[in-house]
Amino acid sequence: MTSSDDRKVLMARIGAAHGIRGEVRVKPFGSDPLSFADYGTLVTKDGSRSFEVEKARVQKAVVITRFKGLTDRNQAEELNGVELYISRDQLPEPEEDEFYYSDLTGLAVIDQGGETLGKIAAVQDFGAGDLLEVRPQRGNTFYIPFTKDFVPEISLAEGQVRVDLPEDYFSEGAPEPSEGAPER
Repeated sequence: MTSSDDRKVLMARIGAAHGIRGEVRVKPFGSDPLSFADYGTLVTKDGSRSFEVEKARVQKAVVITRFKGLTDRNQAEELNGVELYISRDQLPEPEEDEFYYSDLTGLAVIDQGGETLGKIAAVQDFGAGDLLEVRPQRGNTFYIPFTKDFVPEISLAEGQVRVDLPEDYFSEGAPEPSEGAPER
């Protein structure tokens, strides 16, 4: 990773304004919804803007946040969609079998036969668990569940993940019924 953008980690995304005093709804990324406020100054990916959390409180699935210098609803509305980052070196080293999403992006995806399927474009969570979004050399991206069964081996040092996909993973249509299972 050479550019400074590669060393930034997405912590949260600012959403809609909340009230008339400059507060905003923030969608945090991480297991602790308030953790984005613990790292001091947050910046945009290009580093052109910085934000310091003055106050934050959890409300349902978002964190109502007041940033220093943000005093009215008009200012707050202009920030909708802004992503907030910190430098990767501000984060503690992950435990064994824990990974930061940003460390996985760009890793080669290798199947059990040694064939390269593509590179990890992103880690997504649409509500049913983490998915690796894989960008093949040609064609559309596809998803692999980010579980130990599907991704048994991750090597940051080698820059790759090994995946174990069912034989019919890329086939279209309904899976074949297994023996003894009633057909529908």
